[in-house]
Amino acid sequence: MNRRLAIALVHYPVLAKNGEVVTSALTNLDVHDLARSARTYGCTDYFIVHPILAQRTLATKIVSHWTHGSSAKRIPTRQEALSLVRPVHALDDAMSALAGAGNEQVTIWATAARDVGKTIDFCAARRAMGEPGGPILLVFGTGWGLGPSVIAGAHAVLAPIRGPGSWNHLSVRAACAIVLDRLCAA
Repeated sequence: MNRRLAIALVHYPVLAKNGEVVTSALTNLDVHDLARSARTYGCTDYFIVHPILAQRTLATKIVSHWTHGSSAKRIPTRQEALSLVRPVHALDDAMSALAGAGNEQVTIWATAARDVGKTIDFCAARRAMGEPGGPILLVFGTGWGLGPSVIAGAHAVLAPIRGPGSWNHLSVRAACAIVLDRLCAA
């Protein structure tokens, strides 16, 4: 992989079950487990995108518990994973942080459990990751998926993960691990 890869977990704008654009709540499991997946597959950053300051503060407290608190002493290897977490107000903030001082062009790849257009399959995505270029931000949504504005602003949407049956509603933690494995596994 020649390009820098980061992930973002978006809590706004995301969809409710009825299709309304909403803000979802942060969960401890998402903070912890996506950080572990990100570290396992070589991501440089894990952005938690949340517009509510109290939720970003909570994310910071969770991270601190694992990087400096009692869990840092009990399971020191988790510090490495949780140190990737970057709570930000909006997706634009994640893109700016990833672009850095050099203002590199950040490529946004969204994820979705359904076909939403501009799809890139995993083989093409892996090839693109091996080519020279700026960082790639892989964007996951909470709730019932990313809001239309995030999908519209993405350069591409990764092909949905499909099991053998018709039921398709993975947790974001499982989806993130599968996507990263398909993109980055040796």
